[in-house]
Amino acid sequence: MRIEVLGSAAGGGFPQWNCACRNCRALRAGTFHGKARTQTQVALTNDRRSWFLLNASPDLRIQIEATAGLHPSNDGRNSPLSGVVLTGSDIDQTAGLLSLRELQPLRIYCTPSLRRILSEHNSMFAMLNRTANQTQWTEIKPGKAFRLLTVHGEDSGLHCEPFTLSCRYPAYVRPEQAARLSPEDASLGLIVESSSGGRMAYLPAVPAVDAGLLARLETADLLLFDGTLWSDDELIRVQGDGATAREMGHLPVSSEEGSLRQLAGLRRPRKVLVHINNTNPILDESSPEYHQVRAAGWEVAEDGWHFDL
Repeated sequence: MRIEVLGSAAGGGFPQWNCACRNCRALRAGTFHGKARTQTQVALTNDRRSWFLLNASPDLRIQIEATAGLHPSNDGRNSPLSGVVLTGSDIDQTAGLLSLRELQPLRIYCTPSLRRILSEHNSMFAMLNRTANQTQWTEIKPGKAFRLLTVHGEDSGLHCEPFTLSCRYPAYVRPEQAARLSPEDASLGLIVESSSGGRMAYLPAVPAVDAGLLARLETADLLLFDGTLWSDDELIRVQGDGATAREMGHLPVSSEEGSLRQLAGLRRPRKVLVHINNTNPILDESSPEYHQVRAAGWEVAEDGWHFDL
């Protein structure tokens, strides 16, 4: 299984268009010890021919153009993209679907509640179904494994195990609408296993860690984990107001209750932080926070990284 990290930043990317925090100012000035990043996006394949996306970021078009393996071949309109697995309905997980509206056959895997949000309650996403068989919606359920199929219905050799991480829907989902949706469908983690046995865990938004989750993650060879914010009050300190990391559904990286401490006992997987907010000091490779993460055995994902399992 080849895994491509097309983007590694949180919503808004880095630098964020309307932000003048220390990180964004330094990057624009050319004095930053780190790299720009697009919004988090992962692609994977088992055969280098049929590719699948984990979510669909707003930066998807430029991410595809930056990745040769995702380019169409030379005989007209086509794409090696076979499908998209949605782990949530946040804008930075779904907006890129609208960039895939040019009549390309695709399979979209998502929970029934996410399908209702996108295809029943938002008319823009009807552009994915302008012609017969343009998009095949495949419903998935937490706790029930499924196989990724190519657009022709062939087994890709990739097997997915979805599980619930959070029961919270995005703010744009009205309370009365959310009340009619299944809480367990709201936000998923995924373990993807290839036919050769390699296992990747993908968890870009994690509100809490418990013993069951730790046991599940110990079965993976590679862990791509929520690295959104360094501290719980990071946005409040930088902006002067806003929500805490936990209020936004993200476990902070630091502190006694943070991911570094809670996942310190994991031994098997290679541990990589993704979905990193523009304010997070771990983006600065000269910072003590970055060196603390590296000393703890973690890596900070960059756009363009790839892994082979």
